[in-house]
Amino acid sequence: MANEIYTRKLHRSRTDRMVAGVCGGWAHVLGVDTALLRILLVAATILGFGTGAVLYLICWVLMPQEPAAE
Repeated sequence: MANEIYTRKLHRSRTDRMVAGVCGGWAHVLGVDTALLRILLVAATILGFGTGAVLYLICWVLMPQEPAAE
C-alpha cells in the first residue's frame, strides 16, 4: 500500500452535473459535497462581481469531460 500512488484526475462529471459538470468534477477530486461547491460558486459570483462565473466558464473550457464508462 505504501508504494501505491493514487492520483485523481480532474474531469467534468458526466453524472453529477447541473450545467457542465465542473462542480461535480471538483467535488470528486477534493472529496467534498457538490452542493457545498455550488453554494460557494454562487457566493463568489454574487460577492465577487462575477468572478465565480468567469472561473466556471474557464474550467468548462479547459477541463476535459470524464471518459465514458464502458
